[in-house]
Amino acid sequence: MTDTAMHALTDFAAQHIVVPATTRTVAQYRRLSLPGGPYPFAVTSNGGSILIDGEPDDRWNSTVRARIRADGPGIDVIAAAMREQTSDEWVKTFKMAEELFCYLVIDEARLPADFMATWASWCTPRGWRVSRQGRKIYTVPHSLCKSRAVAEIRHRLTESGQLHTDAPLFAAGDGALDAELLSYADASIRPAHGELHSLGWTSERTTVTKASGASAADEIVAWLHQSAEHTRFPPLKKAPHQSPITKGTA
Repeated sequence: MTDTAMHALTDFAAQHIVVPATTRTVAQYRRLSLPGGPYPFAVTSNGGSILIDGEPDDRWNSTVRARIRADGPGIDVIAAAMREQTSDEWVKTFKMAEELFCYLVIDEARLPADFMATWASWCTPRGWRVSRQGRKIYTVPHSLCKSRAVAEIRHRLTESGQLHTDAPLFAAGDGALDAELLSYADASIRPAHGELHSLGWTSERTTVTKASGASAADEIVAWLHQSAEHTRFPPLKKAPHQSPITKGTA
């Protein structure tokens, strides 16, 4: 992210509700230093955890785990199958993230050409999905998604009177695991690079930047500012921010 984008995001976060939404675990997220932070709310673990003032919300975490158990094979089954279908020749690290999903850190040059398709075809009918983001390959249950966690935060803010019920939701992201959040938002934007760009993914609500690389961040934050300018609401109860924005990161 350029200095321009960092300053613009900091300014934006001072005026609007910004909810970082990431596939990173709680521990990984805590190591980040985000422009405009610290944020009162965050979504981590691809929707598995909601952080409130930096601390996980136990009620939400229990709800997510119960849903995953009810929807299909558990992570132990998936992890065992993944170990059978992978090799130490190209897998550098195998991780189970908070017992919610799995991911591999791979040697990209040695990754078998057919692995992604083969593994996805095994996972999909079992209610799990596969996403590659650079050196990492994620295997995540379909029921674990960022949009549900964002919807829960939005519900709590409207219930508490900190957010207008009609306030729009804007989102940004670049990975396949961001797609459902971009589709859920009232409007969204993605950069002209990354996994979604490689897949050619878009939706009628999603804008694609003209720039790629670091310059895309400038365009994304400018888009957020412009979008928010069109949605003005009268003041509510005293709160740190006044309208919702979700920034997706992977």
